This record gives sequence, structure tokens and C-alpha cells, in this order.
Amino acid sequence: MNYHSRIFQVVTNSDNGDTSSETTFHYKQEGNILTSIYSGGSIVSGHLLGIVDDDGNIDMQYHHINSNGEIMTGLCKSTPEILKDGRIRLHEEWKWTNGDQSSGKSTLEEILFDANSIS
Repeated sequence: MNYHSRIFQVVTNSDNGDTSSETTFHYKQEGNILTSIYSGGSIVSGHLLGIVDDDGNIDMQYHHINSNGEIMTGLCKSTPEILKDGRIRLHEEWKWTNGDQSSGKSTLEEILFDANSIS
């Protein structure tokens, strides 16, 4: 599975997470190395770095600055699901590595753009 040039949006997140439905992730992948920039909602600017295995599972670390001016860091494992329409849904289990060091779960879904709708 290759995530290169795919865009994901948060669908659900635990209450102790910073991301929301306003947060989008722009993925790039070379070989099995995944990177992403993300922002939106309470995320001012964020980055992640991960490794993709043969089944499309992602083991990653992330950091971002939130709207409170805090630098937040964490670990995440994502498991892909292919939806009926061909999009990818990511089921994530994450843990803060700073702050209260709590953990949570989130779900992201791929956003598809219709080239005909862009003017």
C-alpha cells in the first residue's frame, strides 16, 4: 500500500486528542518511509514520520504546535481499512510522549477530490 499524495481528514478522536474534523494530513511516501504535514482546528503546524509495513500498517512518531502554543509529541500505530468506494480509512492508537502521557484512538479517512469540481 502506498500513501503518497493522499490526504486524510480526522473523523473521530478521543477527547484527550488535539486533532479534530478540521485537521487534514498530507501524506508523502518514498519506499516504506512516510512523512506528513498536518494542520487545522487546534493544530497550528504538525509533522509526522513513519514506517509502512507490507500490509500498509504505519508505525509513526508525531509532533505539533497547538493553538495554546504548546509543542506536543507522541507515538501512533495506524491500521488501514479499504472502504467500498476505494478510499482508505486509518484506525489509529496513539499515545502522548509529553504532557499527561495519556493515550487514545482516532479514525482518519482519505479525502478524494473531483478534478471537475475545481475551478
